[in-house]
Amino acid sequence: MVRAPVWVSPPHLCIFFVLVVVSAVVAWAGPVNVPAGPPESVVAIGDVHGDFDDFVAILRRTGLTDQQNHWTGGKTTFVQVGDLLDRGPKPRQVMDLMMALEEEAPQTGGRVVALLGNHEVMNIMGDLRYVTPVNYASFADGNSEKRQKAAYLDYMKWKDSHASLFAELPQPMELTETEWMARHPAGFIEQREAFGPKGEYGEWLRGHAAVAEIDGIIFLHGGIHPDLAKTKLDAMNNRIHDEIKAFDASKQYLQNEKLILPFFNLQEIYSVLRAEVSVELKSRVPANKERQAKIQEFLRHEDWFSVRVDGPLWFRGYDQWSEEEGAPQASKVLEAYKATHVVVGHTVQKGGRIRPRFGNKVFLIDTGMLSSYYPGGRASALEICGDAKFIAVYLDQQVVLLDSTGSSPQDGGPAEHVLVGNGAKVSEKAAVLPADGICSGTTAAPQ
Repeated sequence: MVRAPVWVSPPHLCIFFVLVVVSAVVAWAGPVNVPAGPPESVVAIGDVHGDFDDFVAILRRTGLTDQQNHWTGGKTTFVQVGDLLDRGPKPRQVMDLMMALEEEAPQTGGRVVALLGNHEVMNIMGDLRYVTPVNYASFADGNSEKRQKAAYLDYMKWKDSHASLFAELPQPMELTETEWMARHPAGFIEQREAFGPKGEYGEWLRGHAAVAEIDGIIFLHGGIHPDLAKTKLDAMNNRIHDEIKAFDASKQYLQNEKLILPFFNLQEIYSVLRAEVSVELKSRVPANKERQAKIQEFLRHEDWFSVRVDGPLWFRGYDQWSEEEGAPQASKVLEAYKATHVVVGHTVQKGGRIRPRFGNKVFLIDTGMLSSYYPGGRASALEICGDAKFIAVYLDQQVVLLDSTGSSPQDGGPAEHVLVGNGAKVSEKAAVLPADGICSGTTAAPQ
């Protein structure tokens, strides 16, 4: 069937145009307050770090996907709190699956909320300390060797034209072709392009928020420091997006000035700019003030909201505080946002268990899914049923952490309710569960 074209009258055309612009702005700001009616449940999953197989397993375990990795979560809201990539072997597959689920979930009234973690921002900005050779190799294709050699020739030309700057580097960059090739393996150039502003993953990640509020529960990667509790959640997201845009603009300016090459990583850029400052101080030629300002702005990058240790992507206080110290701090944060709970990842919990803290006000859900890197880690999800039931879901069991009729002890105490799908209490080792929705499977569980 062929649809007839829709004609829009001039007044309505203006309104339509305004709505399109507004929609674009909202899309860039990312999800903060998730709209629509209450979801059937909310499922939150912590750090994946390229562990595609276990990620798929926990998605199926919670009923969010089928054996073909398609969305089966109905009206569930699925929140992933960042760090999809680095360390593990399959970050591309993880991101591709997230992108597909984002498109599929709304078709049944569900929603996928993918949040930025510190590792997403690290890759955007070229901090590649945790990218492995296997990760780079996943971006390689039949032309990678040619791109690699072309990039090396560009590097040698850059080096020859920046002799005075090169002499000021505190530590020499790659001096031989063998060294350069080892640090820029096949797929390296493609990976950097893919995370650029126009790259497949870079463009996708730049559209995500860092923090979301869903039915009174705040989700983010690291946490909100009490000193930052005066900052509104949408302001946090806007600030991080603004910093990423500023980073992209500054990097492009430095490339246009021929100071750096597109594939330089963050550490190389820092070294080059510090050396350039030293060269300019020794030069008798009047400095370009705009250029100086751009360089100094970039060198202050470590103070940015998105990379500060007390910022929302890096903060670890919820894990490090004692109960006595943290309880009033957590209450301060929740009161500031009129929220009931905070759910965060970022810090791996010992024993691979989701950890409730401070009277069940904060839930720490990074359980070291990538067990080959985090010994004792395992895949997990936090399922929130309605507004009062919080269940830790593992591949072999589920544990009721908080129920509307009363709360369980902190930090995995012996009185937790460990349930199989029919609601019967069992030992942890014996808990084997069906792969259907957890909330529906435990609604009638005896207390």
